[in-house]
Amino acid sequence: MKKRCNICEGVMIPVFSGQILNKHKVQYFQCPDCEYICTDDPSWLQEAYKNPINRTDTGILSRNIYDAKITSCIIYSFFSQNKKYLDYGGGYGILTRLMRDIGFDFCWYDPYTQNKFAQGFEYSPNGDEIDVITSFESFEHFVQPLDDLEKIFAVSHNIIFSTVLLPKPVPKPDDWWYYGLEHGQHVSFYSQKTLQTIAKKFRVNCYSYSSIHLFTPKKIDKKLWFLVCKLYWLIFPLVKSKMVSKTFRDMEYLKISKEDEVA
Repeated sequence: MKKRCNICEGVMIPVFSGQILNKHKVQYFQCPDCEYICTDDPSWLQEAYKNPINRTDTGILSRNIYDAKITSCIIYSFFSQNKKYLDYGGGYGILTRLMRDIGFDFCWYDPYTQNKFAQGFEYSPNGDEIDVITSFESFEHFVQPLDDLEKIFAVSHNIIFSTVLLPKPVPKPDDWWYYGLEHGQHVSFYSQKTLQTIAKKFRVNCYSYSSIHLFTPKKIDKKLWFLVCKLYWLIFPLVKSKMVSKTFRDMEYLKISKEDEVA
């Protein structure tokens, strides 16, 4: 039976196999039309997610600090600074806490991971409208990307996300760390063409800088996008100086909420 692409429904072809979790021999397929790569049916995921944040993710803190800085610059440059934002697939809540510390009204959502650092700021579907969603290092975890994206786009059409794009030529499993063979959580891989195909399906524009990407209905000046992303380290101190941190206010809010629970 032919394997259909999860993105464009083209016929996928087997390209190589790899050994996941040192025990599961897995076939990888690529779509010749949109260049999307995925694994065969990922029957090992329950095992792979015994620890939602895998032990080899040594870059979790440095990555979240970087994500917070560049996200601040993108939101400040292209969107409103006074709206509500959501970190989708927010892990331990590190990014949500960092963004609130900077001054952006972020909330958290992740059905698979315990919220440790942003407790009290969980996303409520019945809450305020979400202007921008962030979703860092989650797209490669999606088994059926369009299904997950349907859920995300139902909340907001402005999505800042990260995923490392497929190199050219496409590397074999042992030649690219991002396949994540040792933890088995990465099952979907995208090229720039794949992202453009997704953007067309959802009628949005796609802007990319390295592993940072943006889906939005807005028309954005590409040169300005490039400058904001490239010079985020220079722009971020200015953005931070213009924002009012929510750190202390959040503490007061949580104290009152706790008192209400006790009462």
